[in-house]
Amino acid sequence: MSDITKRKQEILATIIERYIATGEPVGSKAICADMNNAVSSATIRNDMADLVELGLLEQPHTSAGRIPSQAGYRYYVDNLMTTYEIGIDEQERIKIWLQSFSGEPDKLLEKAGSILAELTNCVAVSSSPSDSEAFIKRIELVPLSEHTAMIVLLATSGILRSSVVRSDSAINVDIAEVFYNICQTYFNGRNVSDISLSFIQTLVASLGDKVFVMSPFLCAISDLCEAVKTTEIHLQSPNNILNHTELSEDAFRLMDFLHRSTPLENMLSSQKKTLNVVIGSENSYRELRNSTTIFSKYSVGDRESGSIGIIGPTRLDYARLIPSIKYLAGIIGTMLTETLDE
Repeated sequence: MSDITKRKQEILATIIERYIATGEPVGSKAICADMNNAVSSATIRNDMADLVELGLLEQPHTSAGRIPSQAGYRYYVDNLMTTYEIGIDEQERIKIWLQSFSGEPDKLLEKAGSILAELTNCVAVSSSPSDSEAFIKRIELVPLSEHTAMIVLLATSGILRSSVVRSDSAINVDIAEVFYNICQTYFNGRNVSDISLSFIQTLVASLGDKVFVMSPFLCAISDLCEAVKTTEIHLQSPNNILNHTELSEDAFRLMDFLHRSTPLENMLSSQKKTLNVVIGSENSYRELRNSTTIFSKYSVGDRESGSIGIIGPTRLDYARLIPSIKYLAGIIGTMLTETLDE
């Protein structure tokens, strides 16, 4: 669309920003006022008609004004939008809200999702880190009672998984020391994909008289390694869909889509870029044909590990939301990396 003049670009941006703010079709008089009457209403109407011909604007049947098309939003995001920087005070508030969850990846993502849903009035979706190539950084045994303990596994991808295990034997200092030595010798530093059932069976066979005490703990470690390789989807405020009248016709299909983890997981895992803004029919799922998805990847260490973002209507304040989502993703990555380095 190289034939769009600078004036038409200004008119398109004005219509989109007014429509985002009000939800009402925008007429030539309003644009004329925004442009300080430097251009006549007749000229603006002609330019608006050209933008309709190009597929960037639409005219509702009951209005003389224009609204953006999905292609118009796309052109705006790619070519015209000026993003806002998040203020220092807001950055600090977000950090404080998240700080107490920094050592627990799943709770951190849930809290970040809650913040994002509240800020945007959209559905927030995030994926936990998952990595079949991750290595076991450390495993800890935390006694809870005489016969129960929590096994905590931290992987190099930043994933923290835990499981409560019951033992028929009393969990004393000697058992804790045997557990520690086994982890040091056989688990720490090993790829989680190596911890298979056959690996556990071979290890159990070598334990001699300790086999009956250690078996439940070793099986728990095997299960935790499987969990490390599995992506978990966190969904926050799905009912926010109902707050947008433009999504009312799609509300039932969208709610059903949001509660099916497989398509959400596939959608997040297929993100190609660090920041992904997909508008309307660009989405591969029919349920999202009138929605926008904005997702940003976060990295743990030097590896991309998961994503966080929103699902909402196409009428979104892109200029303000995109920086907020990018910032949240950056904070999540930083906090998970710090947990890994401790």
